[in-house]
Amino acid sequence: MRRIWLIFSQTVTVAVAVVFVVSTFRPQWIQSISWRQALPGPTVAVAPTPASGAAAGKSGTVGASFRLAAQRAAPTVVSVVTSNAAARNPRRGDQWFRYFFGDQDGQPQSGVGSGVIVSPEGYVLTNNHVVDRMDDIEVMLTDGRKARAKVIGTDPDTDLAVLKIDLDRLPAITFGNSDTLLVGDAVLAIGNPFGVGQTVTAGIVSALGRNQLGINTFENFIQTDAAINPGNSGGALVDVDGNLVGINSAIYSRSGGNMGIGFAIPVSTARQVMDSLIKDGQVTRGWIGVEPRDLTPEIAETFNLPLKEGVLITGVLHNGPAAVGGIRPGDVVVQVADTKVANTAQLLNAVALLRPGQSAKLRVQRGGEALNVDVVVAKRPHMAVSPRQDSDEQ
Repeated sequence: MRRIWLIFSQTVTVAVAVVFVVSTFRPQWIQSISWRQALPGPTVAVAPTPASGAAAGKSGTVGASFRLAAQRAAPTVVSVVTSNAAARNPRRGDQWFRYFFGDQDGQPQSGVGSGVIVSPEGYVLTNNHVVDRMDDIEVMLTDGRKARAKVIGTDPDTDLAVLKIDLDRLPAITFGNSDTLLVGDAVLAIGNPFGVGQTVTAGIVSALGRNQLGINTFENFIQTDAAINPGNSGGALVDVDGNLVGINSAIYSRSGGNMGIGFAIPVSTARQVMDSLIKDGQVTRGWIGVEPRDLTPEIAETFNLPLKEGVLITGVLHNGPAAVGGIRPGDVVVQVADTKVANTAQLLNAVALLRPGQSAKLRVQRGGEALNVDVVVAKRPHMAVSPRQDSDEQ
C-alpha cells in the first residue's frame, strides 16, 4: 500500500512539474486546448424561431432572423417618386404686375415616398399625402423597372390612396390579419426613408388602437418602434412571415427623424378602403349628424348617470338623421348596431361602417332611462376641413 502511495505521489509531482514548465515556456500550448470540449457537460437544444426556420436550425445559431420575411415582402414594396409643376400666373409677363406683386410663379414640388404592390394587376397601395396634388407619379421597383402611375382613388379621411401601374410579372404582397396582432409581436417596416433606397427595419408592436392623434379623421393606428422615417410613408409593415399587417403612415418626432414612435394604418382598414377605391373610386361612409364628446367620470357624476363609459351627444344637426330618429343633446350613446362604443373614436368608426340608407339601432342612456333609437343612416358628406375638426361631427 505504501509503495502504491509513493508511486501516485511521484506521478502527481512530475505532472505538476510538467504543467509548470509548459505554462512557463510554452503557454500557447495550454491556451490551444478547448477545455469546453474536453470536459463533459449538459447538452442544450435550441429550437428554431418562426422567423429563422430550418436555416437557423442547420447553422446552429441562436437568435431570430427575419431574412425570410424580408425576402418575401421586399420585392413588393416600391418607391413612389412624385413631382408637381408649379402653376404659372397668366399675368407673369406684365412688368407692372411684377413690380407691385413680385414674381407670383410657385416653385416646383417633388417628393419620395413608398408603396406596396397589392395585386399582380398593378394596383399599388400608398398614403394619400404621398401623392396629394402631384401631377407626375413614378413607381420604381426593386428590380430596377419604372412605370408611370395613375391615381385610381384617394381617401383623405384615412390618408390612403390606390395607384395603378402597367407592368407584367409583378410581385404582390400577401395580406395578413392585423386584428390578431398583440403588443410585443415582432414586425418589420419596409420602405424608402430619405430616398436612400429600400430599407428594412425591425421592431415590435408597441401599442394598438392609437387614436385622437389629430393625424387622420379615422384613426386606429398600430404603434411600433421599428424605425420609420420620412420616405417610409406608404410602405409596408409586415409580420414575421412577411404578410402585410399595416401601411406605415406617420411618426412622432421632434427632430424630423425616428424616435421610436411610428404609426401604421391596420391592413383591415387599408383593405376595406382599397376595395372601395378600386370598385367605386371613392369610399362611402355612414353619417348621422351629431356632435359627440367622450363621457368623463365628472360629467357622469354631474348628470347622475348610471354608467361610466359612452359618448355624450352635445349637439344634433337640425333635420339630420339623428334628430329625425329622436336623438337629443345630452343623450349618451353606448352602442351602435352590434358595436359597443366607449369613446368618440369608436362612435365615429362604428357609424362610418354603416351603409347609407339603412336603419341602425342606437342604444342610448337618457338620464336614468335606457332607450333604443332607430336612425336612418345618411351618406357622410365630404368636408373641406382638417382631420381634427372633421372628427368632431359624425
